[in-house]
Amino acid sequence: MTTLRNLDVISDSVCPWCWIGKRNLDEALAMLAEEGLRFNLRWRPFQLNPDMPAEGVPRAAYRAQKFGSEARGRELDANVAEAGRNVGLTFRHDLMERTPNSVASHRVVRMAHGQGLQDAVLEAFFRGYFQEGRDVGDPATLVELAAAAGMDGAAVATMLAGDEYREAVLAEDAAARSGGISGVPSFLLDRHLLFSGALPASRMADAFRRADAILSERASAA
Repeated sequence: MTTLRNLDVISDSVCPWCWIGKRNLDEALAMLAEEGLRFNLRWRPFQLNPDMPAEGVPRAAYRAQKFGSEARGRELDANVAEAGRNVGLTFRHDLMERTPNSVASHRVVRMAHGQGLQDAVLEAFFRGYFQEGRDVGDPATLVELAAAAGMDGAAVATMLAGDEYREAVLAEDAAARSGGISGVPSFLLDRHLLFSGALPASRMADAFRRADAILSERASAA
């Protein structure tokens, strides 16, 4: 009998490569499901910009400071947009005015786990930010997007008005860093780090397949 393994994906809602990685992951998991391999998928938090002010900052100025110039920022955006097109995603960097703090979005994604809605909610946040230029650091925006993905908007608003899930999100973010993770998306199977980066779907599937076989072999030898 095949063991249903835990697949944890560490990501940030403001990471473009995480959206691309998610699309590749969807395809990889569909491939493996046809072979009878399925996983308990859970999305875990990471902050690309842990020192970001709660209200966020103007995106153009922030990226110019981070990457040395606005021109370099636009060059990187163009690379992301091309990679996105290759997997059917549209990035509208021209609509993105602010770089938000992502803690609130991670809190909503964590809340969504208990409702089986993590995947749908995170997809809504990615699409809202990268394709629609929505501010996913703004509580009202998060409530609207989460409700459209199936969550109770009033419950999400109440949660965000308090501190629920904040410490848990910050603790998981800190644990990932202390564990050596510095880039996302990162993929862990039964707590074993397999790889980081938005690998093509076929390579993802191969990595999960091989890791599952190794873990099964170890278990049978124990």
